[in-house]
Amino acid sequence: MTLMEEIALRQSTRFGLLVLGCLAALIYAAVFCYRGPSVAKTVVKSVPLLSFAGAGLVSFANPFVVGALFMSAVGDIALSRDGERPFLVGLVAFALAHVLYILHFWGLAGGITGAFEVPMLPVLVILFALSTEWWLAPHTDDMRWPVRVYVVLIAVMGLLALGLPGMLLATLGAFAFLASDTILSIQLFRMDEQSRWQVPAAVALWLLYAGGQFIILVGAGWQTPLF
Repeated sequence: MTLMEEIALRQSTRFGLLVLGCLAALIYAAVFCYRGPSVAKTVVKSVPLLSFAGAGLVSFANPFVVGALFMSAVGDIALSRDGERPFLVGLVAFALAHVLYILHFWGLAGGITGAFEVPMLPVLVILFALSTEWWLAPHTDDMRWPVRVYVVLIAVMGLLALGLPGMLLATLGAFAFLASDTILSIQLFRMDEQSRWQVPAAVALWLLYAGGQFIILVGAGWQTPLF
């Protein structure tokens, strides 16, 4: 195989995996995200982020982004099952994904100071994180400290995303991810299981989450943004 043939193969594999991931994400949103645990749900849910990670891996995306996508897939698989242990595995996996995005964004932005060049937005992120002590933490019982750590991680990721130079897609993706985490916390700790808002919340959560990860990848995963 010549060098040009290898490049063409990697590029076609990348786009094929991106398309597969997007299609699987839409199927999951339409059919599975609001249903109870099943083998089919777990399988379909695992496809989008594994596909995105694979697309990055075959085309030399940043290792932090590939790692974050892979850890997110682990979290997806865990949270597709019921029980405290899968929840804790999912929480740790997503926390690690956020740490990897923080490391990537820190390198791109050259630190956190760039976030504060955007008027008011960093203050809103900080106020939002602080507000969870009022509307979220009192309802988390023995999960209070893990949830607090998670809130700090997503807030730091959001602040760093504000300082990304000329990478609007990645910034939007990071805040979509943050929004999905917010909806998930409301579902888990504040919303009644029989609430009529459970289904729309599940669909919105998934679309923001999968869409956010996708546009982080295409906006900041490679040295040159895909779009």
